[in-house]
Amino acid sequence: MPANVSEVLVQPSDLERSARALGVLDEKGTIPRVPFTRQEAEGILALVPKQAALRALDFAANQTTATSGKLARYRMIHFATHGLVNDQDPELTGLVLSLVGERGQSLDGFLRLGQIYNLRLPVELVVLSGCNTGLGKDIRGEGLIGLARGFMYAGAARVVVSLWEVNDRATAELMVHFYKGILKDGLRPAAALRAAQVTMWRQKQWRSPYYWAAFTLQGEWK
Repeated sequence: MPANVSEVLVQPSDLERSARALGVLDEKGTIPRVPFTRQEAEGILALVPKQAALRALDFAANQTTATSGKLARYRMIHFATHGLVNDQDPELTGLVLSLVGERGQSLDGFLRLGQIYNLRLPVELVVLSGCNTGLGKDIRGEGLIGLARGFMYAGAARVVVSLWEVNDRATAELMVHFYKGILKDGLRPAAALRAAQVTMWRQKQWRSPYYWAAFTLQGEWK
């Protein structure tokens, strides 16, 4: 579960081009932290037996892990990180993973849409809990080209994505409720997502649909 990508200097690359085009960079020219992604990942991992989960945080949340083939061994894959969806240039769409190695060396941490299409992920569920991960370019005769389609092409039966910029803290809580519904309550992903959203709506702090309604499930709904 790649998560908690730290604030890093963006290299002049496809990642920088995409981040600048989308206005993701802050005033220092860096991709900002998503602080509650660690809480999100840890909360989800607490629901899974250690031997049944791959814990890929910080330096381990890298492109090597994502493309190694290890992820295909698991039922569900969760990415808690920035998703960059460039509808003007789909080749610049991708996920931001670790850009720095354990020894401080620079890494190519941009998992591009083209690479996602070439993955082999015959999994039940992929969750992309970043902002705008369900958007994309609508091409006539092809449909919506974006991250969700990339993961389904790679073999995922279902993909959970967001339709607008989401609140980091609220998303962390929503996702823990979502996985609890699947792993503890035995709900199917579509029912678990709805139950998690209802749980959020019942809390005064998160009552506004802004905090929970962005997430939708695409693919097999049963």
